[in-house]
Amino acid sequence: MSDSGLIDKIKRGDQQAFKLLFDKYHLRVFNTCMGFLHNKNDADDITQEVFIEVYKSINKFRADSKLSTWIYRIAVNKSLNFIRDNKRSKWLKSIETILTGAIRNDVEIKHGSGYDPEMILENKEKAEMLHKTIDSLPKNQKIAFTLNKYDDLSYKQISEVMDISLSSVESLIHRAKKNLQEKLLNYYKKN
Repeated sequence: MSDSGLIDKIKRGDQQAFKLLFDKYHLRVFNTCMGFLHNKNDADDITQEVFIEVYKSINKFRADSKLSTWIYRIAVNKSLNFIRDNKRSKWLKSIETILTGAIRNDVEIKHGSGYDPEMILENKEKAEMLHKTIDSLPKNQKIAFTLNKYDDLSYKQISEVMDISLSSVESLIHRAKKNLQEKLLNYYKKN
């Protein structure tokens, strides 16, 4: 079924059509949220919020853009709002995660018959450093980079989601890569 057909049915209250829409876009929305939040539980929660918003706002959808673009915009905005609202608690959660032993769930590197805790901790630290570095990018660079690298969107799709020109997307992603490279290089020189 086409997106316009789904929209029409959802507007008339067809629950099965909404389930089809959810099934079609759920994984993409989750990946978008995960790209910003780096936490499965938070990404799951925000994904649910996105689809609640889609359901509530479907009558406001004007079809100026594709349905997927509209849904991506909602996902990006909800993710950024979550980050803004939870900036302080995010640091505390990551410390708590490390202290409660969740590291084992992220990376399973066996050394002989048991885990190699040093290697696990090192890989966890590298992943956290990469996520923090991505999070430190200017807002539009972070959005463009995340949509491209985590969601595998084309530059054209990103320009539609962000409502900017194709050349602006190219510039944002180029600057994001350059900034990431410089920040990570500085980090690894120090460590």
